[in-house]
Amino acid sequence: MKTESLPQNHFTETDLQAEWNLLLKQLQRKDTFIFNAVKSFKIVKSGENQITVLFPSDSAKVEFDKVSREFFNHFKTKVHNFSIEIIYKRDIENLKIEVMTKRKIFEKFIEKNPLLKDLDDLMRFDLT
Repeated sequence: MKTESLPQNHFTETDLQAEWNLLLKQLQRKDTFIFNAVKSFKIVKSGENQITVLFPSDSAKVEFDKVSREFFNHFKTKVHNFSIEIIYKRDIENLKIEVMTKRKIFEKFIEKNPLLKDLDDLMRFDLT
């Protein structure tokens, strides 16, 4: 099927983010496993007819693949643009989710207010 004859309407980053957030909300209710796998993805408009999907790991992308066709078909129909190209990029650095322990949170506070270290030394907080 030739895409030249299909509509290629303009869409905005806002349109894209609104649909992405809607998908995340639906997944959170319907399929928490896929939701947890894809919630850290970043989806950005990278060109007039181009969307870039930044994903943290191959295993997360496998889960996204289960819903991506339906999501992008829905989006293309909604914005009347059927020549959107999807580009996938692995982005481990920016998308990794750091597990924040009480100790790590406290250390971040110490960076902002060094007096907390003295207080911890004095009070011996239990941050386990």
